[in-house]
Amino acid sequence: MQKEKKQSEIIIEDQKIIDNKGISLSESLVPVIILMFLLAYNIFVEEGEWFGGYSNQYILLIGGFVTALVGFKNKVSLKTMVAEVWENWKSVFVPIMILFLVGALAGSWLVSGIIPAMVYYGLQVLSPAIFLPASVIIAAIISIATGSSWTTSATVGIALVGIGSALGIPTGMIAGAVISGAYFGDKMSPLSDTTNLAPAMAGTDLFTHIKYMAYTTVPTIIVTLIVFSILSTTIDTTGSADISNLLASINNTFHISPWLFLVPGAVIAMILMKTKPLIALGTGVVLAAVFAFVFQGDVLSNLSGSNFKSIITAVWTDVEVKTDNEKLTELFSSGGILGMLWTILLIICAMVFGGIMDAIGALAKITKSLLSVATSVFGLFGSTVLSCFGLNAIASDQYLAIVIPGKMFKKAYEDKGLAPENLSRTLEDSGTVTSVLIPWNTCGAYQSGVLGVGVGEYFIYAMFNYLSPITTLLFAAFSIKIRKLVKK
Repeated sequence: MQKEKKQSEIIIEDQKIIDNKGISLSESLVPVIILMFLLAYNIFVEEGEWFGGYSNQYILLIGGFVTALVGFKNKVSLKTMVAEVWENWKSVFVPIMILFLVGALAGSWLVSGIIPAMVYYGLQVLSPAIFLPASVIIAAIISIATGSSWTTSATVGIALVGIGSALGIPTGMIAGAVISGAYFGDKMSPLSDTTNLAPAMAGTDLFTHIKYMAYTTVPTIIVTLIVFSILSTTIDTTGSADISNLLASINNTFHISPWLFLVPGAVIAMILMKTKPLIALGTGVVLAAVFAFVFQGDVLSNLSGSNFKSIITAVWTDVEVKTDNEKLTELFSSGGILGMLWTILLIICAMVFGGIMDAIGALAKITKSLLSVATSVFGLFGSTVLSCFGLNAIASDQYLAIVIPGKMFKKAYEDKGLAPENLSRTLEDSGTVTSVLIPWNTCGAYQSGVLGVGVGEYFIYAMFNYLSPITTLLFAAFSIKIRKLVKK
């Protein structure tokens, strides 16, 4: 999600770390252990269907209730807990609005022919042999330019998943490639909110942070590209003969024209000009609706008797454009705004659990405990990585996964004689990129909802995201590019 630097500074000033000296480490871990047990039971025993389709949401609320009981035992008032949950909800208001617009965007871009046009031309340009590494590079370029992994997934990410699916490439691989490239760009772009947030927390400047981060980030993305290139040679795709049939089917269903690319082009141009994401995406929905009337009259007529009603239906709820190809019919479907409700409810419930954990002082206690065992330089880096990943899982928010360890570990790095860019780099390598690997984290929920691919499907292929913390630990273990403080 794109934010200007001033907004990142506001986040830093507003973040409060609640330290409750009365709560013990064992008490702090009780809600976490129960939450992890319930989530594991739901996945491995109930196959994700416990409590029905909204099992993870209920589990997070149960975790919040258990956390509240621990809080009451330690004399934390209900008012304090509610206030912290409210602060968490306020912090995700814009992401939720973006999710609503992404749902509307997906529906309107489908019936306007924009997504089919992307698939149509993409099939002719992106061959199976280069598709995965090309997806990483395309996503990285867009993300560096916009500073936002979220916007990247909502635009080119959706298109790449559609193109790759038509080629017969597993959606988990495609999503992993898109996410790897998007988070590389999100880390390295000076426009990214987390790239501004991490150095501010550690006490270094933006461009020193980006330069120092390149030492671990560039090797990681190179390894990622190599692995995806190798994977491309092992994929059994549909082949060129089937592609010609797919092209003919798309052409028979939609009016395909290069003019349709004016809409995504306008959205990307607005984002590059630092237009607020809500305005840019909203404009994309309105323009797509206009283009649907101009270019896709037959498609709208087939959906319902009224063209206007077809547009409204596509924006708000389920829509499926039938073609003479079963694979394409499955691809050309969208849930609209209502299709995003599951993801939005997951984020809201995650903020309840994370907010109460913060309110009772459990987050601060767990982080301090990790800090206390960091006796060596490598131990300090390792504790930072564990703290960031753990907070992504517990607090369900990548900003808290940067802010809390940043504040807690800053003095420890100074005491070890380490320059602040060591901390800022580690915060990004383990806080920013691992957020998308947690299904109930705001980032994991968003990417899964937008791309239509579950976290479990893309987890193993989001190589850049789980290789980044490993790379930073290897650099620490072998003392590679570990900058010391310069005494004045």
